[in-house]
Amino acid sequence: MSLCRKSFGTLSSGEDVSLYLLESGEYMASWSDYGASWLSLVMPDARGVKDDVLLGFSSFSPYAAKHPYFGATVGRFANRIAGASFSLAGKEYNLFSNDGENHLHGGRRGFGRRLWKGTMDTIDGNPSVRFSLDSADGEEGYPGNLHVAVTVTLDRTGELGIFYEAEADSLTPLNLTNHAYFNLAGEGSSTILEHELLLRCGRYLPVGASLIPLPGEPVEVNGTPFDFRKSKKIGDDIGTSLSGYDHCFIVDSLLADEPFAVATEKKRGRRLSVATTSPAVQFYTGNYLDGIMGKSGSVYGKHSGFCLETQYYPDSPNRPDFPSCNVEPGEIWAHSTKYRFSVL
Repeated sequence: MSLCRKSFGTLSSGEDVSLYLLESGEYMASWSDYGASWLSLVMPDARGVKDDVLLGFSSFSPYAAKHPYFGATVGRFANRIAGASFSLAGKEYNLFSNDGENHLHGGRRGFGRRLWKGTMDTIDGNPSVRFSLDSADGEEGYPGNLHVAVTVTLDRTGELGIFYEAEADSLTPLNLTNHAYFNLAGEGSSTILEHELLLRCGRYLPVGASLIPLPGEPVEVNGTPFDFRKSKKIGDDIGTSLSGYDHCFIVDSLLADEPFAVATEKKRGRRLSVATTSPAVQFYTGNYLDGIMGKSGSVYGKHSGFCLETQYYPDSPNRPDFPSCNVEPGEIWAHSTKYRFSVL
């Protein structure tokens, strides 16, 4: 087990950005305090060859520029809010429109482009980093002063846990997730269409052209391209779902240690299992990746990676029929997601 911090870059403000390296057993992860971002996960394959299975960049400067949220902790609200506005307790709040007319992943800047405070620690003998951030009342249009903490741990079995906590001094919506892009064959090696995926999700949210959930209840996946209750290749039905998957699936069982998702890449012999306490997951297949220069000469095209963004339902602040994502003043908002990497 090892844990260290290194210099990663400098912001235009003169603030230093750090890189945190966590190593446990055969697994190594790196994170940055810029955006509380998950930058890499290095693991062996079935032959013992190690690869990085997260898409991203080799240096800091591309993370400081516009990019597809590689590994970022996004908030205050992950995913989309229709019309970049919502009403809460009888008052209307206007947000920044950064996805057509809609608000996406926290807006103009969001948590993924903020410098968090990082603190190294060990938890149960495992390397750990705690990132914390304060978001002021009115930031990006949201109400209330908010304090957020994200704690990351890595154990020798290949489980990387992300634990989210938040407190606010007034009622405010919150939806935190990590936007890591995975490719279990190794970043930059191929598309993810041959990966097999199981999702224990019996319902999903149909969306309109702007990817906002349509009115009505979640729809049963049975008989649709969204049925992953039996493991199948991601590419099997992808042509029938717009340009790929970018949809919210409702998790059947909210147990912190019971996987709701299992992704398998048989050629290299790697598996990823995911468990969460969040009510849903946005399954995204990198539909808009288009020739992005990645790590060590890699080029990321369409479907180069997939995301399993555990979260609340999109547009929840405008949908009283959806589970409430609000932080109540005086209460702790808490969720966890655990990613277990393993070799077949």
